[in-house]
Amino acid sequence: MKPLLLVSALLVAAAAQAAPVSYEIDPTHTYPSFEADHMGMSYWRGKLNRSAGTIVYDKASGAGSVEVTMDLASIDFGLHAMNAWATGKDFFNVEKHPRAVFKGRFEGGAQGGVPTQVVGELSLNGQTRPMVLAIHQLKCMPHPMLKRDFCGADASGSFNRESFGLAAGKDWGFKMDVNLRIQVEAVARE
Repeated sequence: MKPLLLVSALLVAAAAQAAPVSYEIDPTHTYPSFEADHMGMSYWRGKLNRSAGTIVYDKASGAGSVEVTMDLASIDFGLHAMNAWATGKDFFNVEKHPRAVFKGRFEGGAQGGVPTQVVGELSLNGQTRPMVLAIHQLKCMPHPMLKRDFCGADASGSFNRESFGLAAGKDWGFKMDVNLRIQVEAVARE
């Protein structure tokens, strides 16, 4: 009877360790950023100052999911006139489409429980298209102040903005590819 109890206890402990954990994205440490061509002359870089979302992650298997919602009204090129144009009716039209959302699942041959990519989709300007983000770094540890698990990651990918109906500037020689980078930190829910 004792061996059966011991095996049961070990299975319960193993299942508890392998259980997925839900994390809330910390908006004060998460800033999706982007890089877009300016007529082949230079690249405009900016970030989105407000974002939210959740991550579900099983550290033992590397399985999980990500959802990041980006507030397009918070776009910041570092130039007020460009921010105003990008959020206006001629581009993002944030009154009609206030958010961009990336949703995906961890994949790609997890190395020691750490996945190598997030396969999912980007919703932008009323359109949803497939998108893959390569994971450059993912680390979890106990939060020093909150005493809960927290994880941080750096992931990036690219998309063609014209496929989302955002072709402004194409006739002037703007390239349509945009690089998106999401640096994120998230704290385990209580």
